Amino acid sequence: MAYWLFKTEPDAFSIDDLHQAPQQSTFWEGIRNYQARNFLRDDVQVGDQVFIYHSSCKTPAVVGIATITKGAETDPHQFDLSSDYYDAKSSTDNPRWVGVTLCYQQHLPRPVTLKAIKADDAITELALKKAGRLSVMPVTDAEWAHICQLGGTE
Repeated sequence: MAYWLFKTEPDAFSIDDLHQAPQQSTFWEGIRNYQARNFLRDDVQVGDQVFIYHSSCKTPAVVGIATITKGAETDPHQFDLSSDYYDAKSSTDNPRWVGVTLCYQQHLPRPVTLKAIKADDAITELALKKAGRLSVMPVTDAEWAHICQLGGTE
């Protein structure tokens, strides 16, 4: 099992939306960065654990945990002309983008803010601390455990 951090803008899709979704599950669509796509396509596996991170908001923070329930599949939104995620360069014969399905596990009792992550010397490998633009990023075992502890869960 591996650990990941997935970023989302809470105005578009929040941990609460995931919690309230049918079967508390959703297809994680709209990834349009090649490095993030490659993580989803090549590395993210069923059973992996995911931190849900709210970005582009007043207090960016890790706010909850989800589990991958279905591996990479073609993101159908890349073919939908009415979608914000439409990609004219993608085709059904050669799709460019994928998504995974994840299921809500829990809210963190205490959100772990970006400010706290950046100030924490125990967190050194997390790409969020170094270059915050990536929407899907790996989390080391040690940093997963540490962020869980900071968030009030084990």
